[in-house]
Amino acid sequence: MATETEVGELLHRRGWRTVFTVADRVNAWAALVSAVERGYDDDIYEYTNDLYCRNWLHEAWLLLDDHVVQLWTPRIRALDGRYRAATVDDDGQALEQFHRLPGPDLWWWRRHPRALTGDLGRSLRSAGAIDGVP
Repeated sequence: MATETEVGELLHRRGWRTVFTVADRVNAWAALVSAVERGYDDDIYEYTNDLYCRNWLHEAWLLLDDHVVQLWTPRIRALDGRYRAATVDDDGQALEQFHRLPGPDLWWWRRHPRALTGDLGRSLRSAGAIDGVP
């Protein structure tokens, strides 16, 4: 297993735009979760871009040493729970109209915000999403 620095560098070599840290990506996930809870008002392309912070964490967890995983897992699980509570599972039907969905283990791609607001809400409604239900 690798250190946080090694994982950041490895994922950057694999195509991530910079050498992220776990704290960077956890903070980005927290910011997205908070935005979804308040009513995400940016557009569909920013939303799909923002979801990638969770992808980075998923990839990193397979590589990181156990100490780092144990340290951060409770925070990520709490954020995941908040995200699930603020979103609706539609198996990605609305989102896939705008972005190719990754594998089924990346569950956050198969949900959309419960409250459809702003540009994102208009786009997802045009793809069949309904406020509060899939």
